[in-house]
Amino acid sequence: MQPADDTTKDALAAGERTLTHGTRLGGEDVSAQVQSWQVERAYATDLPSAMRSFAGSSAAQLQLQVAGRDGRGAPALYSPWAPRATGDIARPGQSVVHTAGVGGAALPAFRGTIRSRSAVSGTDSVELTALDGAERLRGPAQLPRPYTGVLRRRPVATATWCVDELLRQAGMLTSPPPRGPEFVPGKPLTLVHATLHGGFATPYGMPEDLPDPRHYTWTRAGAPHEMAFVPTALPPGQERVTASWFPRARVTVPGNRIFVEAWVNNALGVGDQFRIDLILNRKGTTTGRLALEVDFQAGTYRLVSAGEQTGGLSLPWDVAWLREQRGVWHFGAFFDTVASGGTVLPTVQPCITTPTGHFWRGNALTFADDRAAQTASELRLVRMESSVGVEGLQVTSGLAATPDEAGFSQAAEWTKAAELDDAILPLRVIPQVSGSQWEAITGIAKASLSTAEVDEHGWFRWRNFTRFQTAPTAPDLTLTSVREIASLTVTEEIDACRNYCVQPAKDWSGVKAVVSSVTEDDRIREIPPYSSLTLSYTFDESELDIGPPDTDDDSGIAGSRFRVARQNAAGLPPVKGMVDALLRREDGAVVLRLANRGPDRLYTVTKEGGPSIRIVGIKADRDPVERHGVSYVPGSVSERFYGRQEYFAEATDWVQELDSARHLAAAMRTAGELPVPVLADVQVLYDPRVQLGDVVRIQDTSGARLDTLAWVVGITTAATADGGVQQTLSLRGTRPNGVPQDSGLTPDPPAAVPPRPPHADYAAVKRTHPSLQALRESRATWRSVKENSDV
Repeated sequence: MQPADDTTKDALAAGERTLTHGTRLGGEDVSAQVQSWQVERAYATDLPSAMRSFAGSSAAQLQLQVAGRDGRGAPALYSPWAPRATGDIARPGQSVVHTAGVGGAALPAFRGTIRSRSAVSGTDSVELTALDGAERLRGPAQLPRPYTGVLRRRPVATATWCVDELLRQAGMLTSPPPRGPEFVPGKPLTLVHATLHGGFATPYGMPEDLPDPRHYTWTRAGAPHEMAFVPTALPPGQERVTASWFPRARVTVPGNRIFVEAWVNNALGVGDQFRIDLILNRKGTTTGRLALEVDFQAGTYRLVSAGEQTGGLSLPWDVAWLREQRGVWHFGAFFDTVASGGTVLPTVQPCITTPTGHFWRGNALTFADDRAAQTASELRLVRMESSVGVEGLQVTSGLAATPDEAGFSQAAEWTKAAELDDAILPLRVIPQVSGSQWEAITGIAKASLSTAEVDEHGWFRWRNFTRFQTAPTAPDLTLTSVREIASLTVTEEIDACRNYCVQPAKDWSGVKAVVSSVTEDDRIREIPPYSSLTLSYTFDESELDIGPPDTDDDSGIAGSRFRVARQNAAGLPPVKGMVDALLRREDGAVVLRLANRGPDRLYTVTKEGGPSIRIVGIKADRDPVERHGVSYVPGSVSERFYGRQEYFAEATDWVQELDSARHLAAAMRTAGELPVPVLADVQVLYDPRVQLGDVVRIQDTSGARLDTLAWVVGITTAATADGGVQQTLSLRGTRPNGVPQDSGLTPDPPAAVPPRPPHADYAAVKRTHPSLQALRESRATWRSVKENSDV
């Protein structure tokens, strides 16, 4: 229920139902012009309508009738052909905020945008229809589909992560956004942005190494913003759990400024260490490393620059807060590798926000020892190692300097507008989606028995099937026929019973990742100094996402690669660490951008003198196997009284583990084992606090004689300008009315015993056939004689 102030509570307690409402269109108050209004909210579910469980989405609708003002009729002011100066307040897409309440206080009732307007000429009324925040989710649905889950045979995401990503695309955020989501020359570019909200997948970058699911979990309790990755056990012989990502662009070192950050909760997990490594691909098979290392137990914060051949160096900061405080930390590290030559001693600078909110930024320091030098290379991998809870890992290139406190927190850049539930339905392959973001979210909700809705405040809320696994014991509100209930209809149906439930699952455990295509460029490309080259190659929809190509330095790279030299000729040495490579998927193609960061003209030429760009596609080698998770209890009370009632859920790509299918089937059987009454058209005294999903207690002492708890699954509130208001609820019971007893009853069998045919006795046969000769001459059969059919 919505929280209410004392004025509203006093008015409701006193029985007062004097309506108060307020309406803003485009930020302008039009409350005095509203002639009538109606708000409808309900879950759209594909489950049997009488079942105790419910799933799907809810998009609220507001209908307004608005009058004119200042002596001018509403059609003249607000019709589609009205002057823009007055008509834009009612145009489609315009913002709408509606509040309503009793006793002089109003609560939020609707927040959304106008969808349509209709004006009847000659009247003083314009009818407006608005939809809630679901309208913000009308953009095209797009989800990354990394090959990593198939390759590593481990989950790469969950259905919950996919919902979060679709929300992020629409601007409905649950955590800080990427600092540079789009490529704009001269602006920061996000290389990796892993929210860790139930998955390692990301649209900015590509997961590479996935931890064993036995060693971690996803949790909302204690998460810095919404959900965090939390180690629960350590791999044998290791101190941290590891995950890694390929960056969206393989930026060069020297030549780039790279900012690394993550939100960490050291009160979660199994240890006291956290680390982010930037793995640099040098010439041949050698690598370099830039790293941020935190040890809470030792109280040290270190920034590292190292090479494979040298131990490297670290610049430590002794930070006493690390030992003393437990809670949410925000760690950042700025690595400046801009230099004119082929080698650089990085300049580094740390920044920290403590659990108490204190911001600290250390002095910028430059490594002075050659052991910390970084030679020509490209960023190949971002690796996270942690024994504590982590959320929002982000790597950004192109920042001019370490952010200040406001820039570091990004507080001014986003507002939280959504709330998730626990991560469910692990995915090895993220399913293909189509249509709008709202349609994709609705599909996930139905597949996972979840609900998706935007509440009266404009907040998106996602709830899993676990919400009805345990029947509630206490109501949010009590409604009685003595006072609040005007009428209700109670219905019980056999369709509400489901005691044999089946959930199909697409099992990917036997599927492998294989090369699907190899695209060789057909010409040698020229990249001018300090310029970029953009190319597009056809990519089939069945192919999974891949990372940017590696820079070939004649070391024999098998996957996607390119090689550059300073002249268009064979036999020239390769140029290393001079070209940033960015790859993105777009409209049936992969788009490759190569940016030359040096003063020399470069050519994409192989050692033999041919074109060097090579893109290798990856796909699954076969379709997943469909398996069935079944929940059934032979001889149950439900089966004894109602027979076997099957529910066979629709096969969906969102259920990929047999355990997940069994959990869904069990939840469905638990919800439908015994039929639960449905309470429809429950007309009640208006209460502005009631929300979808609330638990209400219904006490009817005048008609149905019931006292039960029920979930609110639909709300319709309608009001007129004279203050009349009507509220109608649709409810689903939270529990059945006990087990049938059939006391004193002897139910008839399902099929009657057929009557025995009448048999002829001897006297009847003799009357028809006086002698044996007569019987023979009649040619009667034994059956006709016995059954008396010819007698």
